[in-house]
Amino acid sequence: MYGTIPIAASFRRQGMREDWLAAFMMASILLNPQLIIYSAALGPAALTVRIVSCFFCGCAAGLLVFLFYRKREFFDFSGFEEKAGRDTHPNLLIRYLLNVWRNIKATGIYFLFGILLSALFQRYVPQDLMTMLFGGNEAWGVLMAATVGVPLYACGGGTIPLLQQWLWKGMSMGSAATFMITGPATKITNLGALKIAMGWKRFALYLLFVMLFSFLSGLAVNLVV
Repeated sequence: MYGTIPIAASFRRQGMREDWLAAFMMASILLNPQLIIYSAALGPAALTVRIVSCFFCGCAAGLLVFLFYRKREFFDFSGFEEKAGRDTHPNLLIRYLLNVWRNIKATGIYFLFGILLSALFQRYVPQDLMTMLFGGNEAWGVLMAATVGVPLYACGGGTIPLLQQWLWKGMSMGSAATFMITGPATKITNLGALKIAMGWKRFALYLLFVMLFSFLSGLAVNLVV
């Protein structure tokens, strides 16, 4: 997401519409290519649900911005002027290694935290409890997934084993779809990046949209699957 925002800022300077930008940024959060690859471990049904629900979430974000912010700016990309590059070392290999190290420092702690969280959940949280919260096709399970997905989600790859265990233990596909939307959309690093390009009011609207859309998506998936 931190790489997407400068791209979006560049698009905005070149005249791209606000609703297109909203759809682009929402899809960027939810349809991370790595996350899609990881999700293949959940099986074809869950992978399809993730791609389709996330795609429509991006479309819905763009449509709402079109309807309610047609004549107003939704994003604020001031301060995103291009800065001098840090890749100045003359040796190509060293320059590459420095880039890798900067990426590890920026994301490594979140990745490790996600793995730790997954291990703690699989080791200490009773599976019957998660089945009780998420099981069945009831709206309650979907609502719990929408709620729990906000504080729990730390790392995309780290949550795949959690979802896998929950699905095996009876989590409904709708609850999984809900978690797969609220999780990445409210991931702390993504929220930090989005706050840069939004004021508090629009940031609150974003959170409300994510919670509501994920809940309705979960209910729709349970009706279909």
